[in-house]
Amino acid sequence: MKKKISIYPTEQKVFPYLLILPNFLIFTIFIIIPFCYGIVMSFTNWKGIGAINFTGIENYIRIFSDSEYWDSIFRTLKYALIYLPIAIIVPLFFATQLVKKIRFRGIYRTLFFWPSMISPIVIGISFRFIFGNSTGCINYLVQILGFSKLNLMTSNAGAIFVLILASVWCGTGGTMIIFMSGLENISTVYYEAAEIDGATSRKKFFYITLPLLKPTMFLVFITGIITVFKTFALTMQLTQGGPGDATKYVVQNIYDTAFSKAQLGYACTQSLILTLIIATFTVFQFKINKGGAINDN
Repeated sequence: MKKKISIYPTEQKVFPYLLILPNFLIFTIFIIIPFCYGIVMSFTNWKGIGAINFTGIENYIRIFSDSEYWDSIFRTLKYALIYLPIAIIVPLFFATQLVKKIRFRGIYRTLFFWPSMISPIVIGISFRFIFGNSTGCINYLVQILGFSKLNLMTSNAGAIFVLILASVWCGTGGTMIIFMSGLENISTVYYEAAEIDGATSRKKFFYITLPLLKPTMFLVFITGIITVFKTFALTMQLTQGGPGDATKYVVQNIYDTAFSKAQLGYACTQSLILTLIIATFTVFQFKINKGGAINDN
């Protein structure tokens, strides 16, 4: 029996693993280990300090009757239904315009992408100073013009409007880049063939661009869902979950449970249930959309 001889030197087998080793260590230390630790803590009543007492599945039984937690889940879902269509349509519009060979295209791309590099905390503080009831620039100008103040931050609809505006402003750039990448990968052959057949710009967009952007749209949708369910820093700085609990979404509810109520063990349980919900929703969407694959039939 002949001995199998590898055509690759040992260095070429080992070197790729050395390249990914730093990222693997970071992922393990900051993701895998905390996740496993959170699973263990979800079976305790730990308050963050003091002794750790294991309570079995008591936290998991408790969470099904926790109306405050499930209300925050439903508020997050409602927010997602409003925010996601806007967060997809607006970047897609700008992407379709900025893939064209127009003057100063590079400058426009930079300007639209720039807000996505700003910290959500800074954006939340900035928008509060713009739209705030007492210190907001908008209300200052409105009063100078002789009109009554706008109660944007003290009404449920107003606070959600400002939050969505801030989220779209800071999120459009990153999503736009993803759409631009998808658009630039569409072969011009399809558009040339459509022009020969006399297709209008509208028909080319709906019958060529959108179908071929399906994998990109799927990616944007899934990442958008995850982003919405992870929303915390922006809402914490902009609305603090108010007015009332109108913008108190699920991550802020978990934060309050852990640090305001000193129930860290139960907060770990809430986090794991949230992870399961997101994973289930993602798998469901993946099955329905076939992973973003394009149907050739």
